[in-house]
Amino acid sequence: QVQLVESGGGLVQAGGSLRLSCAASGRTFSTYATGWFRQAPEKEHEFVAAISRSGSSTYYADSVKGRFTISRDYAKNTMFLQMNTLKPEDTAVYYCVVVSRNVKGQWENGMDYWGKGTQVTVSS
Repeated sequence: QVQLVESGGGLVQAGGSLRLSCAASGRTFSTYATGWFRQAPEKEHEFVAAISRSGSSTYYADSVKGRFTISRDYAKNTMFLQMNTLKPEDTAVYYCVVVSRNVKGQWENGMDYWGKGTQVTVSS
């Protein structure tokens, strides 16, 4: 089983950028499709972005499309989320997970737990 650890969060002003990292151990990224979810205070976990096992396909929530970019470095077994033009509504704890799709085509956390995540706070 793969273990994933997030880092790179912080406090940034609206319009700024952050780059989140997700380091994998246990198994290599090429075994799984992986992605990012986020959870704002008092809200459910929300899908943000996903990348296929090969890295050839990427998927984004409409709310981040054009602003966020998901990528992988297979040599370092690390996944990234480049976040540009950040908005206050992007404020949340961000989690990297193995992802899967349900019968409705919706992205889900394919693991049976959520990690610690990394806090992103965007001030207006």
